[in-house]
Amino acid sequence: MLRCTSVSDSSVMDPKEYQALQHYLNEYGQQIEFLGQQFQILEQGRFEAQASIETISGLSPAAETSVLLQIGSGVSVRAKILDPDKILIAIGADVVIEKTGADAIDYLNERITEMEASAKNVAGSIEKIRIQMNEISKRLEEVDANNPSGT
Repeated sequence: MLRCTSVSDSSVMDPKEYQALQHYLNEYGQQIEFLGQQFQILEQGRFEAQASIETISGLSPAAETSVLLQIGSGVSVRAKILDPDKILIAIGADVVIEKTGADAIDYLNERITEMEASAKNVAGSIEKIRIQMNEISKRLEEVDANNPSGT
C-alpha cells in the first residue's frame, strides 16, 4: 500500500485509488479541451457578429455600395447592394428572416450578449475543472513523493 502524508494527517492510498485519480485527471483534461473548443467557437461567433454589425453600419442607402462577395474556394466577386436596408439573417434550421439594418444590428447585439454569457459560463466550468485537476495532481504528487519506487 502507498502511504500519503499531508501536514494534517496521514492516509493510505491503494493502487486502485491511485489509478482512479489518474483516470479522473485524464478525463478532466479531455473536458477542458472540449470546453476550450466551445469557448473558441463562441469567441469566433462573437467576432463575426461584431464584424457584421460594422459592415451593416457602413452600408449607405444613398450611395451605390459595392462589396466583395465570397462565392467559395477563395473566390470573390464584386457585387452591388441593391437594398442595403434589407438584411437577411439565418436564424437556424435553414430559416432566414429579413430585417431592417437597425433591427439586424439589434438582433446581432442580442446574440453577442448571449454568446458572452455562454462564454463566461464555459470559462467558469473550465476554472472549476482546473481547480479539481490541481487538487488531484497535488494528491498524486504527495503519493509519488512518499513512494519514490512508484505504485
